[in-house]
Amino acid sequence: MRVGFTVSKKVGNSAERNRVRRRLREVVRLAPPAPLRQGHDYVLVGRRAALSLPFERLIEDFARALSRVHSGNGTTRGAGKGTGQPVSATPNAGTR
Repeated sequence: MRVGFTVSKKVGNSAERNRVRRRLREVVRLAPPAPLRQGHDYVLVGRRAALSLPFERLIEDFARALSRVHSGNGTTRGAGKGTGQPVSATPNAGTR
């Protein structure tokens, strides 16, 4: 299992982007290991809201996102069950 972090320059200057990245790393570090599955790669995209949200809210949002990804009930835009397409944690992956 691997976890990657990305924060766009649109979020702010380097200090703000690094703060978002540190907060996301801590969320993953504190997360119970059960929802993170072996053989899966995760990419967390930092948004500006991560600077001002209470840390407990970030933890809740992360847990909710993991449950949606692994249950197959996430926003997959037609991919997944019955379509022959794999379910992606990134809804717009490969759509350029």
